[in-house]
Amino acid sequence: MRKFRLAAVGVVSALALTAVPGPSVAVDEINTQEIREAVTIGGILGHERALQRIANRNDGTRASGTPGYDASADYVKRTLTRAGYDVSEQEFSFPFFRELAPASLSQVSPTSTDYETATFSYSGSGDVTGRVVPIDIDSPPPTAPGSDSGCEPGDFPAAPTEDAIALIQRGTCTFEVKAANAEAAGYDAVVIFNEGQGGRTELLTGTLGRPFTLPVVGISHADGDALYQQTQRGAVVMNVVTSTESEERTTSNILADSPAGNASKTTVVGAHLDSVIDGAGINDNGSGTSAILEIAEEMAELNKQPRQRIRFAFWGAEESGLLGSEHYVDTLGDQEFGEIVANLNFDMVGSTNYVRFVYDGDGSDSDPEGPPGSAQIEDIFTEYFAGQGLESAPTEFSGRSDYGPFIAAGIPAGGLFTGAEGVKTAEEAAIYGGTAGKAYDSCYHLACDTINNLSTKALGEMSDAAAHAVWTLARTKTGFFEDGSLRMTRYKAPKFKYSGSHAQR
Repeated sequence: MRKFRLAAVGVVSALALTAVPGPSVAVDEINTQEIREAVTIGGILGHERALQRIANRNDGTRASGTPGYDASADYVKRTLTRAGYDVSEQEFSFPFFRELAPASLSQVSPTSTDYETATFSYSGSGDVTGRVVPIDIDSPPPTAPGSDSGCEPGDFPAAPTEDAIALIQRGTCTFEVKAANAEAAGYDAVVIFNEGQGGRTELLTGTLGRPFTLPVVGISHADGDALYQQTQRGAVVMNVVTSTESEERTTSNILADSPAGNASKTTVVGAHLDSVIDGAGINDNGSGTSAILEIAEEMAELNKQPRQRIRFAFWGAEESGLLGSEHYVDTLGDQEFGEIVANLNFDMVGSTNYVRFVYDGDGSDSDPEGPPGSAQIEDIFTEYFAGQGLESAPTEFSGRSDYGPFIAAGIPAGGLFTGAEGVKTAEEAAIYGGTAGKAYDSCYHLACDTINNLSTKALGEMSDAAAHAVWTLARTKTGFFEDGSLRMTRYKAPKFKYSGSHAQR
């Protein structure tokens, strides 16, 4: 497993005094068969088809700040209001980004060569011709993700007096940090190439998390390493062209509270509602959205009465850097903050080449573990899968989804994930089926993430596990901690930081 790396974004601190968490305490075993049987693949696909139709009617996208997102939010509101939930909409502004024309990257000298490239989200517009300056490159790459190319201001030699282009390798810090360091050092454009390990070789795409004025583009590891080798033999001049649009726009989170349940013990069950600009986002994250919509509907249809309140949350602007969930956590009043006992996160649960990933709450396979209570949430999922005779695997809290702001605030979190751009190993293929050497989701962040980009088997297995966890936390009498409580009010949050959306580093 990759090491947990703390990326540079905002930190939310919890209120309260310090306490040291004790050993893991199990929550009650709850019979969830009725709700699991009610939640069906057909029901989930009904919502997925509705989201696909919305995208079809809105230039193929459901990204925040576009009519496609607004229509998606209206659909979720109508569905949950009809089911009897107390539905509210939380608006916020955010930096909208759109690429107006594809980027181009070409070598001017010593030879004329065109490269396949991609504009980073929040790149500036520009046309720069300049000398390529390699920035602390690891060639060959480290065996595991670990390059710190461009992560420190001192990595950058003084920029040449003429225009200069920084060549940077993907690695441990965010793309935002790399670009900001390059800009501060006086570079006029940035080319970031993939790091070189399995799952980090293809054409690199990503987000900078905030608007920049200089052009920032990505290339593959093979192209980046070849370009680096050329710079070791002599001067290389490149031309970089980007055309982008950035402006402040308004989007929203949709929140729906169960009519019953103790409001002082609220579990937030979340999924991001937005897609990337380039596609409909039917796996990322129509799958998580549709799964929790189906769970919410079936809870209402069965007249299930939770002991603790369930708040279903549909986050906006996740793909812009977890902005919706961050806004939600940041704007909670003290009392509301203290009422949240857990966050469950479901982001991409229908990947076609999937693995049953469970977030590693106890830190047994990644470092550090989640806030106290996260281990117990992980146990709910892993014990459920084991009881069904299904394997599961831990995945780190990497900071790439909407649990990030909750963890930063010290709120216990957990959830499920079926994989994004990472490559399935031979060992995983032997356990879960599928194809080794292929991405878990080969349409990740692409236009092909449509209704045809789903595994119904994954949707069925993961939605059953999600329904089990939601209803277990809704009904348990025993809590996460030694005194049987769900809230650890004498806990002070560690200074967790989190990175933005799926492709920040």
